[in-house]
Amino acid sequence: MAYQELYDKWLAADILPELHDELVQMDEATKEDAFYTYLEFGTAGQRGLLGAGTNRMNLYTVRLTTEGLARLMDSWGDAEKKRGVAIAYDSRHFSKEFAFETATLLADHGIPSFVYDSLRPTPDLSFTVRELNAKAGVMITASHNPAPYNGYKVYGEDGAQMPPEDAEKLTEYIRQVDDIFSIKLGDTDQYIKDGMIKVIGEDIDVKYLENLKTININHDLIAEYGKDMRIVFTPLHGTGEMLGRRALQQAGFENIAVVEEQAVPDPDFSTIKSPNPESQAAFELSEKLGREVGADVLIATDPDADRLGVEVRLPDGSYQPLTGNQIGAILAKYILEAHKSAGSLPANAAIVKSIVSTELVSKIAESYNVTMFNVLTGFKFIGEKIEQWEHDHAHSYMLGFEESFGYLIKPFVRDKDAIQAMLIVCEVAAYYRSLGKTLYDGIQDIYKEYGYFVEKTVSVTLEGSNGKAQIAEIMGKFRADAPDKFDGLEALLIEDFKELTATSHTGKVEKLTTPPSDVLKYHLEDGSWIAVRPSGTEPKIKFYLAAAADSEVAANAKIDNFDKEIKAFIS
Repeated sequence: MAYQELYDKWLAADILPELHDELVQMDEATKEDAFYTYLEFGTAGQRGLLGAGTNRMNLYTVRLTTEGLARLMDSWGDAEKKRGVAIAYDSRHFSKEFAFETATLLADHGIPSFVYDSLRPTPDLSFTVRELNAKAGVMITASHNPAPYNGYKVYGEDGAQMPPEDAEKLTEYIRQVDDIFSIKLGDTDQYIKDGMIKVIGEDIDVKYLENLKTININHDLIAEYGKDMRIVFTPLHGTGEMLGRRALQQAGFENIAVVEEQAVPDPDFSTIKSPNPESQAAFELSEKLGREVGADVLIATDPDADRLGVEVRLPDGSYQPLTGNQIGAILAKYILEAHKSAGSLPANAAIVKSIVSTELVSKIAESYNVTMFNVLTGFKFIGEKIEQWEHDHAHSYMLGFEESFGYLIKPFVRDKDAIQAMLIVCEVAAYYRSLGKTLYDGIQDIYKEYGYFVEKTVSVTLEGSNGKAQIAEIMGKFRADAPDKFDGLEALLIEDFKELTATSHTGKVEKLTTPPSDVLKYHLEDGSWIAVRPSGTEPKIKFYLAAAADSEVAANAKIDNFDKEIKAFIS
C-alpha cells in the first residue's frame, strides 16, 4: 500500500485527537517518511520517532507489535504462554503507557505479565525474565536516542534480546494483521485486579542487587583505595538512578557525588542535547561537579542504563573521555589479571566481543591464554554464546562487550549492563589509584605493552525512503567496486557477512559460519581493519575504522587517511 493510502486510512480512523491533529498538519515530506514503511526490528528491537504514522512509535504501532508477539506466543502453546512476559520501561514520553498497553493486549490473549511499578534499567528487565522464569520480556526504551524517540525491545526466555529467527517469526505475525485499528483492548485495571497483570518492584530489585555483590573481585582493594575515591555519577535523567547509587554504596564506594539535576527522570532530557554517554557533551555538568569535588572518575549511564560512559581526570585537572574500546580493554586487562593473581582464572576462560570492536582486547586475551570469540553486532549474539556455554561447559564467560559502550560482566543478566560495568570500572580506578595512577594512565600502560590501537566510528545519516535506498547503494558499491588498498595497505581478507564469504587477496574463498548480516570487513596487512554496516535501529550507515601502529601518532594518521579515502569513495 502506497504511503498516501496509509495516510488517508489513518486520517479517516477514530484515533487519538493529538495524533489526528498531527496528521492534519503534516507536509508531504513528513507524510511520506511517516507512512512509507512500518517500523522494523533491527539489532536492538524496534525504535523510532514518536508521532502519528506506521513508521512512528505510537499507541497503535505498539499494539501492532504486541499483537504480533501475542500471536507468536499463542503458537508456543498454553503451557509456555502461562509463564508470562516481564515488562519494564524507561523515562521517555509514553513509556509507561506503552508498557501497560502491552500488558493489557497480552492479557487479552490469556498471557500474564509482570510489569514494574516505575521505571527500571534494561538490565533489570533482562534479570527479571530469568528470575521469574518468564517466557519473554519487553523493554520500552529508545536507549540513548534523543528525546523525540521511543522503542520496543523483545527478550527471549534466556533474558537475551530475541534472536533473528524469532524476530523474523514475530515480524511475520505482525504482517498478518490486516487492520491496525481492529486491535481492541480489555480493561487494564480489571486485569490487575484479576492478577493477569502483576505489578512488581522492590522485591525483584533486592534480588538483582544481591547478584551485583558478585561483580567486584578485590574487596580489600576497594576498602583501602576505593572507599574514599571521589566518583561523580549521572544517570542522564534516566533509569540509572533507580539502582546505580545503591549498587555503588553496596560495593563499598562511599564518596559518590551525583549530578542531582540529572538524577530526576525527564523525558525531555532538559539539561543535555542528547542523553548519550558516548558524547563528551553529555558530561558537561559532570565535569563541572567533578572539578568542584575533585573527582577521580566520572561515570554516566544512558536513559535505560545499559550503556556506560567514563571520563577520567588528567594531571592538569581536565577530564578525558575514554572510548568504548578503551573501556573494554581496561576491563579485560583488569578482570583477567585480577583473577590470575587470585588463582581463579579458569583454564577455559573466554571473552566475547562484536566483530566491529577493538582487536586490542584480542591481544590482551591471547596474553592470558584466554579464548576470544567474535560475534555479529547485537548483544543477543553475546547472549547466545553465554547460553551455549551454560549447557555444554566448553568455556567460562569472563566478559562481553561492544565498542558502542556496552559491557556485561556476569551472566545473571544477558544484555548490556551499565550498573555492573560501573562497579568494575570503579574497582579498576581504585586499582590504578593504589599505584598512584589514573584510568587514563592505565590505558597508556596497555598501549605500551600491546601496541597502539586507535578506533573511530563514522556515522552517515540518510533519512527517509531515499536514504534507505542510498544506504543500499553504498553497500552495493563496496561489494562491487571497493578499493583493494586503504592508505596503501593491502586488504588481505574481505569478510562479507551477508554473503557469508571470506575472500583472501589471493582469491581463495571460505565460508563464514555466522548468521547472515549486512556487514563488510576489510582486514589490512598491518593488523588494521575497516568495517561497513547499516545501523539496525537508525537511518545511518556506519564505518568502523581501526588502526594498529607502534605509536599513537602513527595510528591516528592512519585513521585520518582511512576516513578521507572512504568519504571520497562514497561521494
